[in-house]
Amino acid sequence: MPLPDWAPDDIDPEIPSSARVYDYILGGVHHLDSDRRLAQQITALAPDVPRSGRANRAFLRRAVTHLVTEAGITQFLDLGSGIPTVGNVHEVVHTHNPDAHVVYVDIDPVAIAMSRRMLADTPAATAVRGDFSAIDAVLADPEVTALIDFDRPVAVLAVALLHFMPDAVHPADTLARLRAAMAPGSYLVLSHAGNEGPPEQMSATLELYRRTPTPMVLRSRAEIAALLDGFDLVDPGLVYLSQWRPDPGDVVEVRAFDGYAGIGHLPAASTPQ
Repeated sequence: MPLPDWAPDDIDPEIPSSARVYDYILGGVHHLDSDRRLAQQITALAPDVPRSGRANRAFLRRAVTHLVTEAGITQFLDLGSGIPTVGNVHEVVHTHNPDAHVVYVDIDPVAIAMSRRMLADTPAATAVRGDFSAIDAVLADPEVTALIDFDRPVAVLAVALLHFMPDAVHPADTLARLRAAMAPGSYLVLSHAGNEGPPEQMSATLELYRRTPTPMVLRSRAEIAALLDGFDLVDPGLVYLSQWRPDPGDVVEVRAFDGYAGIGHLPAASTPQ
């Protein structure tokens, strides 16, 4: 089957992509038959997964809004940004501060191709292809450093990213490298799928995600909290997605597959007494 005109020529249409599956779950249009089949199989086994995907996207919007309006952050590095869909980070940010800088980073070629097309007329934002597990290359990328000044506070977003990072790639070490590169006053935004859902559904869902290049890794709340070591948690701490500063009128409920969300603030180094 020929690829659609938005898809790069170097992808295999028979191999589903986690980014494109997420796009389908959120109601986007940039996915292939293999992605739709996998998303439908996941939903049949675990009906709460699409709702959790939408809850994750809503958390991203609330977190970014907080950082740009209340914390005064003017630069955002979105790691594992995914395929553009409704409520992209730069759209949320630029609603409040049109001069703020946003850099999207993803390993998926479709995500970057679509992001770059969307951002063609937006000089304050760009998208680069990069790998979280090779974070030094991301931090040194000329397109990243053209928009992000790591000597000033920055918000690093790792939203629905780290549950695609196995222990073998040492995500905590990568986060420590990021933390060392961030100026005091910076923030880390994190959401991560937990491991507390129905065991049968979770096991079956994990097996389906093994068909993609980025299998999922579910972690406990304690393991997720450890990924925020070195940061001070912003109130209300590490909570379920819908519990992180819900908007007035939001229905706050927790269901199977709802992950955890939190924002860490990097304090200034303490002065020895």
